[in-house]
Amino acid sequence: MASMSKAVLTPKQGGAVHEPAPEYSHGGDVSILGFWFFLATDLLIFACLFATFVILRTHTDGGPTGSAIFDVNGFVAETFILLTSSFTCGLATFALRKGKRKAALSWLGATILLGIAFVGLEISEFIHDAAIGATAQRSAFLSGFFTLVGTHGAHVSMGILWMCSVFYQIWRRGIHPVRARKLFLVGLYWHFLDIVWVFIFTVVYMMGVV
Repeated sequence: MASMSKAVLTPKQGGAVHEPAPEYSHGGDVSILGFWFFLATDLLIFACLFATFVILRTHTDGGPTGSAIFDVNGFVAETFILLTSSFTCGLATFALRKGKRKAALSWLGATILLGIAFVGLEISEFIHDAAIGATAQRSAFLSGFFTLVGTHGAHVSMGILWMCSVFYQIWRRGIHPVRARKLFLVGLYWHFLDIVWVFIFTVVYMMGVV
């Protein structure tokens, strides 16, 4: 992801000097590059889980199929909430770059609440599935489903905890390049999870109800 920068005109040079966004200062380039490598390894994990699910999606062993257990209103609501949270997370990063601490905290807080709502809906879905006998042990399809969607949900839960930590640090200590970088990195992580969810929405849910 390209960094945002601002141009400052200097009388001596008569030109524009581009100052890097705060998260890229104080050696931030190396940390951000390293985090991209981390996301690449996480992408491989999800790729393996997707491949496994696609292979197992028809192996229901006489148990419930996707069309029988997937609630369209439920997974559409989850999608809307998570995509909205990606937007608010981006606004939090943008506000911090502008030096607007209160706005950054407000948008970050909204992202946390939306993330909690998403996880709550997912847990409710799993509880409902278990109540009707659609557990991971019932069939290969359900094993693949719970492993893939559950792994994503666990990542979202970790992202919420990470955001809470960044929120607290910015609230207590104010804006600083190191804390700006932490917000930027958790934002990358959150956007990555949103992209993964778009594939889950398409491959798991939409294909499951067709």
